[in-house]
Amino acid sequence: MFATIPWWVAVMIGFIIFSGYMAFRAMRAEMKLEREYIEKEGQVYMERIEEARRRKEDGQSEEKNEVQSVG
Repeated sequence: MFATIPWWVAVMIGFIIFSGYMAFRAMRAEMKLEREYIEKEGQVYMERIEEARRRKEDGQSEEKNEVQSVG
């Protein structure tokens, strides 16, 4: 069966398969990079939220101290 196929057709089929494999590898690598980027940005966002929460709690505790010292 393969003996009747011209050599250049077999080479083209091989290149098509190789191209599909390389596209699949590139897609997986890109998904990994996206996931790492999203995790990094999420961590930055969570740190910002924690810092805002700490500032808010510190501000509230200072207000309570001021009210107690005045009263």
